[in-house]
Parts: sequence; C-alpha cells; structure tokens
Amino acid sequence: MKEFLKTGNGESFSTGDIVQFELNEFRSAVLEEVNSGSRVSAFFAADTADGQKQLVAVLLDPVQKTLKIGAAPVGDSYEALTPECKAFHYFEREIMENNGIMPVGHPWLKPVRTTEAEFYRMEGDALNEVAVGPVHAGVIEPGHFRFQCMGEKVYNLEIVLGYQHRGVEELLKGPYNSATMPRFETAAGDSAAAAAYGAARAFESLCGMKTTEKAEMLRTLAIELERVANHTGDLGALAGDVAFLPTASFCGRIRGDYLNMSAVLCGNRFGRNFIVPGGTRYDVDKARAMQIKNHLQKVNDELKHALDLMFTSPTSLDRFENTGHVSPETASAIGLVGPAARSCGMLADVRRDLPCGYYKSLTIPEIRQNGGDVLSRAQQRYDEIFFSLEIIDRILNELPTGDAPAIKASTGLALPADRCVVSVTEAWRGELCQVIMTGNDGSIKQCKIVDPSFHNWYGLSMALRGEEISNFPICNKSFNLSYCGHDL
Repeated sequence: MKEFLKTGNGESFSTGDIVQFELNEFRSAVLEEVNSGSRVSAFFAADTADGQKQLVAVLLDPVQKTLKIGAAPVGDSYEALTPECKAFHYFEREIMENNGIMPVGHPWLKPVRTTEAEFYRMEGDALNEVAVGPVHAGVIEPGHFRFQCMGEKVYNLEIVLGYQHRGVEELLKGPYNSATMPRFETAAGDSAAAAAYGAARAFESLCGMKTTEKAEMLRTLAIELERVANHTGDLGALAGDVAFLPTASFCGRIRGDYLNMSAVLCGNRFGRNFIVPGGTRYDVDKARAMQIKNHLQKVNDELKHALDLMFTSPTSLDRFENTGHVSPETASAIGLVGPAARSCGMLADVRRDLPCGYYKSLTIPEIRQNGGDVLSRAQQRYDEIFFSLEIIDRILNELPTGDAPAIKASTGLALPADRCVVSVTEAWRGELCQVIMTGNDGSIKQCKIVDPSFHNWYGLSMALRGEEISNFPICNKSFNLSYCGHDL
C-alpha cells in the first residue's frame, strides 16, 4: 500500500508531491493511520490541476511528530469514513454541503452551516423541546440550541450554527495582499495571535523567509498572553454561572489586565496586526518587557487568589463535579482537541506533538485531567494558565537586548506556484490547522482553515446527554467555543 506524504509543521512542498491514491485505497489508508493513533487535522475537497475534485486528508501523527497528507480523485460520491471513524463525521457533512459530494453511508447528513435544515426529531407524549437562540441576551454571537427533553433531562442537544458565515476561505483566495493577514486574524477574533502565527509561518515557508530568535520569542509571548486572558475570562464566567461572585468579579477585571498587557506589547489588546511574515511588526525593548513583567507579578498573585477562592468553595465544586461528563472513549472517537480533550485524559497538544519556533526550546508537560466533566475542564484551564505564565516569565527574562533587524512588516509577498503548506498551532481552544495551496500563477488557489471549535462543538452536545437542562450554561461555558471560528 502507498504511504502518505510526510511533512513537518509549516514546511512547504510541491502540490505534485501529495501522494495520490485510488479512492478505495485512500479510504483504507486513512482509516489505518487513524487506528494507529493519528489525529484528523483536516479533511476537505480540493480542485485538481484539470479542474476535477479530489479528497485531501491531513493527519497528525504525534508519535512520529509529523503530518501525513494524501489525496484521491472523487466523483459525485464515495463510501463514508464516519461509520468506522466518528472524527470524520463533521468534515464529511461539510464536504457534502460545500461540494455536493455524497459520503454514502454517513449516518446523519445534515448540513453544517445551513440554518434552514430540518431538526432531528424524537417521538413521545412526554417529550418537550426547548429552543434557545439564535438571538441571545447581551453581546454574544448567534447560534441555535435545540434541546429534546423528557421532563428536565436532556436526551439530545442539536446545535445549529452558520449565522456568522462570512466566506473567509473564499476571500483568502487570490494574490497575497494587505488584507490577507487581517483575514486570517479575524477568522476567530479571540484567537488572532495564534491564527496570525500559523499563517505567518506558512507564508514564510512558501517564500523561504527566516525569522530571528527574538521575533519567535515575541510571537510566543503574544500567543501565551492570549491564552491566559481567555482562560481567565472563561473561569470568571463559570464562577458567574454558579453565582460565585468574588471570582467572577475578579476575573472580569484581571482578564482586562492581561489584554492590556497585549496592548503594551503590540498596541492592540487582542494581539492583532503584530505577527507578520518575517517576524513581528514592532520590536519590544527591554524597558517595555520589564513593564509587562512588573505588572504580571502583581496581577498573577491576584488571579491565583481569585481562582483559589472558587476551587476551594464546596458550593462551586458541587456544581462543577460530575456535570457535563464526556468519557475518554467519546472524546477520542469524535476527535476533541485542546483543553477539552486534555480534560478527558487525552494527550493532544501541538506545542509538544509538533513544536516549532520558540516552543522547540520548551519542555511541554503532560497537563491533563481524567474526569471529563466541568470541574476537569475548569481545572485544566487553571493549570494551563499558570504554565503559560511560566513561559511568559521565561521569555521576558531571556528576551535579547537591542534591535532585531529581521523584524519587519510584510504587506506584499510573491508566492511560488504550485506549492502547499500545512501549519498547525496550539491556539487557546486547541489545534488550529491552516492549509494553503497555490496555483500555477502563485496566487492562493485553496485555503482550508480548521478552527478547534470545529472539532469540539459536538463534544458540547455529548456533554449534555443525560444532564438536567439547567446545567447547560456551565457546560457551554466550560467549552466556550467560537461561533465565527466554526462558521468562517
């Protein structure tokens, strides 16, 4: 049997090097890789050189620390992978919706983003349905949640998204221009630094660009500040959902402090317009690094105190523990990523599995929980916050002095023809995969973005099965997934 093309994280290669399988051979090879421990990073349909369609699979092998890529020509249909590997179920629904290619034998071919589709139905005199959204109270993105319940117990939660669909992948096609990086950054606005990092590395590989050690440190600093700020905000929101107001109040303010430190770093609280191909748009001198470090020392102690109040509160722990449980078997089967996966005992962290840049110099510990419930997801975030703060402190202490001449802004790049690159980044929600293919004119021919929320929304549905419907707010916040990152 043929073997997949093996490539490193963010290493470009000729599109002609992608191993082409026969369709049945491709299916068997993909399933064999997944059964051997590889994760499904991306699965999509792409155009061939002669205008036909092909299926493309991107698999992450954490043991060999490599990406494996293969493709197969496809017509109007193929035998679905989902019955034998549930991690493909969302990808295959998307392929059907976007390309009209039918995965024959798929158990539930509802479109992923078409909001007018029929709902799953249950029958029974005692059945009641509760519809929430898509319009929600407060400033929140639109999404619809349909609960099928018997009394207060949830038997099925169907999540309908697509209200934020902007066609980002289509907008990214064409020559690289001044809008390219901002579009990557705003695919999911709360993950701007991670998205920009992944895209910048992809373009650097395509164009043969090098970065300095200082630039890599500053990029990592931006990503880890983004991670800390978001986890802090979510833990505060969890505290608010169980009416534990001291932690809720503290974390709301402290999240703002971390965002303000991102602003000190680069001028933007969400880390936008900082990471670019070739390095970073702005340099950071020692004085500004020490300004961030000194503020962190004060804020970090306040954060620990605020979180420890909640994690030692019997009333809060009682609401979190054994609520919204996802088993390790289910998490692995449906392909959860990031903290949601690690809270179920899985080892899935791109920073360790496929390290790049400054992360190569770090030892990433196996931070994980085993409970798979709201408490485990909260504890996972707590532990990850303080590891990220260790990384940030190390960077601020070791940041080289002086200017970094290679740090620059790249507004225009001439991309090579017929090349491909896959860049994966551990964003704060988990694995973010970005695939870029260029055409024979050097423009972007295909761009596939798989946000971690695309993997994890179904995990929220599974967490609600058998739960009281009143547990939905804390289950939802324990995942806190992105609507726009899913809808793209």
